[in-house]
Amino acid sequence: MIPLIFLASLLALPVDTFGAPTDIVPVSGQTISLVRRNQAPRDVTEWGTLAKSQRNNLLAKYGSPKAQKRSTGYNLIVDQLYDSSYYGSLAIGTPAMSFNVILDTGSSDLWVASSSCGSSCGTSATYNPSSSSTFQNLSTSFDIVYGSGSAAGYVAQDTVQMAGFSVSSQGFAVVDEVSTGMLTSPVSGLLGLAWQSIASSGQMPLWQTLASSNSWDSALFAVQLTRYTNDTTAQDLEPGGVLNMGYTNSSLYTGSIDYIDIPGTPSYWYIPLTSLTVQGSSISITSGTTAAIDTGTTNIAGPASSVAAIYAQIPNSQPATGEWEGYYSFPCSTTVNVELSFGGATWSISPADFSFAQTSSTECIGAFFEASTGTGSPSWIIGDAFLKNVYSVFRYNPASIGFANLSSVAIAENGAGGTVPSATIGVVSAAVTNTSDAPRTHVLSASLSTLLFLAFSAVLLL
Repeated sequence: MIPLIFLASLLALPVDTFGAPTDIVPVSGQTISLVRRNQAPRDVTEWGTLAKSQRNNLLAKYGSPKAQKRSTGYNLIVDQLYDSSYYGSLAIGTPAMSFNVILDTGSSDLWVASSSCGSSCGTSATYNPSSSSTFQNLSTSFDIVYGSGSAAGYVAQDTVQMAGFSVSSQGFAVVDEVSTGMLTSPVSGLLGLAWQSIASSGQMPLWQTLASSNSWDSALFAVQLTRYTNDTTAQDLEPGGVLNMGYTNSSLYTGSIDYIDIPGTPSYWYIPLTSLTVQGSSISITSGTTAAIDTGTTNIAGPASSVAAIYAQIPNSQPATGEWEGYYSFPCSTTVNVELSFGGATWSISPADFSFAQTSSTECIGAFFEASTGTGSPSWIIGDAFLKNVYSVFRYNPASIGFANLSSVAIAENGAGGTVPSATIGVVSAAVTNTSDAPRTHVLSASLSTLLFLAFSAVLLL
């Protein structure tokens, strides 16, 4: 995370079927399943508050100039509140303790609530530094401001385990002060999956430590997300997909993966947006326009003129007001077809994902909304409304993002329900030391030891 950042996936709140077996840890890889948490049905006012928070959080996140032996693994994910957010789990300390954290490719810091946080952290699990024999306080302050609150604490190091990998001396933030209501159980923090250059803690992100140390068979991670937004029987928690670390799961996609290189020095996961069509009509895109691919954002944000042009192709749509400022309403009876291209293949967004919320018996709110990001930031933020429709790959070297069509196996998981993934015990495939002090280099540990790790658990967005 970076200063003035936000959890766009709703800071207002917080294996077989996943292409990998649930009872064993793969020899050559592991995976993280995603789970969804659905709260009680919300009325129009609550959805409006949610929409306003998402827009404010996104502006805070991208709009501030201050924003500053090989193996594979999998982690099962949890889907929360009808695709509003997705989260997984990891373990910190010696002995290891599990924590639920939001999985966010739009920020770069790992932080968890401290045992000294007090009532503002609610009933979320908290990290107790005195209980870990491998804890080290780096005595550096940590501060993040979100659109709907803030978090503060200090930077530390400890052993962090996830999806079969153990990283010693991993830098992260221990948060002992958060705004009221920022943390909602079972979420205890956030795992940033973007690049170190935008980490407010200055620490190398966990994924980057693993990728740069040759711990993975392939220096990349991939995400598949499920859809429950159009499932009226969805429960509070639903299987949300999977996070593959160090490999791509060919059972979850078909055809080839279309990679687009990240321009310049990596910071956010951003790539050029080259074309956008709505109802078959092309929307003008300024040359050089970039888009951040952000699992931590529920919907899709873009420049006001472009968003207005999108809804101009949908008869009887109009700008929304009040809590919905920046969004547009449209007739729920209209099937909206949207296609995006990032310089390679063209990808479709399901009409079910275009409809964010229903405000009356006939009116719906669209997933595209207006947001003016800061200078130097991507002008489009592409969130889960798009990512549910593709298998997404985030590659370390060359720095690039890839998309592929979902397989029938992956599509069958949408609305399928089933057992919510839970934390498991397994064997660590690789142990890495994160030497985060400059110069930041990373070496692979000579020994591979059997340690406690969590292949998955549920984390919820704030």
